[in-house]
Amino acid sequence: MSELPVSCANLLIHVYQPTDGPIEDQFAGGGDDEDEAVVVTTVCELPARVWEGLWDTLVYEDDIKSRLLNYIYATLIFSDANIDPNIVSWNRVVLLHGPPGTGKTSLARALAQKLAIRLQHRYSAGTRLLELNAHSLFSRWFSESGKLVQRAFSGVMEMADDPDIFLVLLIDEVESLTAARAGAMSGTEPSDALRVVNALLTQLDKLKLKRNVLIISTSNLPDAIDSAYVDRADIVQYVGPPSRNAIYFILRSCVIELIRAGIIRAITLNNSAALLILAKKKIADYLRIKQELLPIAEACANEAQNRPDQPMQPEELRVARASVMLLNLATKCVGKSGRSLRRLPVLAYARHMGSAGLGRGPSDIEVWLAAMERAIDEDSRGRDTVRDV
Repeated sequence: MSELPVSCANLLIHVYQPTDGPIEDQFAGGGDDEDEAVVVTTVCELPARVWEGLWDTLVYEDDIKSRLLNYIYATLIFSDANIDPNIVSWNRVVLLHGPPGTGKTSLARALAQKLAIRLQHRYSAGTRLLELNAHSLFSRWFSESGKLVQRAFSGVMEMADDPDIFLVLLIDEVESLTAARAGAMSGTEPSDALRVVNALLTQLDKLKLKRNVLIISTSNLPDAIDSAYVDRADIVQYVGPPSRNAIYFILRSCVIELIRAGIIRAITLNNSAALLILAKKKIADYLRIKQELLPIAEACANEAQNRPDQPMQPEELRVARASVMLLNLATKCVGKSGRSLRRLPVLAYARHMGSAGLGRGPSDIEVWLAAMERAIDEDSRGRDTVRDV
């Protein structure tokens, strides 16, 4: 790949100051008791320090992140052009669905954080992330749940009236609010749930007229969501478990963080694509690693042709061995969620290193990778027993 001189590129540099502001609760009364109040939304000013760097930790095989950003840019361009919404319509709703632990909620928060940085020149009052507490919208009082939804969204509408603020509304586990109305019609769901769905759809139709609002919803059970809500979503994006290459990147980032913290002895790991260069130099044979375990990338093949054969130095050999060990571990972790991968170092330390490692300084990466491999085997066996019960 040829390099583009900086002088030929248009650089967009965003300078920002993350905030340490608190996450505020918004309450709504419910039922016949005027003193009863529930937290319906939490409000966070962005960009927030607590989510600094979150965007870069999310790894997906396809271009989910860029696709979501481009969607936001498209809605802004169409809004600025005063496109007639009766002719060309969009609802400003995104639905992220997939198995638990795949990073849907993290992606929503990271996207809000990224937009706060990218759009700060456009919205002088900043960006707010509002997280809707779906479970709090069901009242013990009959017929009150629909009214709670209306009260919750009235607060959102009030904030959206300020054109200098950009609002991102996150509805986590949206299926709890949008259970299919077919169940209510057949009598298998309470009629109060039907009122909640109708109230939510009505509020979404009102919010679509606001240019400064984005609604992101997540779900582990997309089949349970009412079809009318799914139809209102401009983007319905599946977020699945990470691929092997993505797993390698995630585990590599965990190792790099442990190196930074002084827990693992310093080493520079190859990225997964660079392992093909090692194969071209016949290092895979030396390490007794099967060729099919190495990811195939045309870009790396070209890079390997431009790099002359050189004898491996001891440190290069150590890096190569550790990188291939990490790739083998990533292969074993295929099917695991990103959430389970990022807790793997903690489990490895707790189960196979423990207090014996306290005060002894950084450990070799080979020791850590072996401990992580044993930890993933034990974790898999434990979860298999849960499924068998």
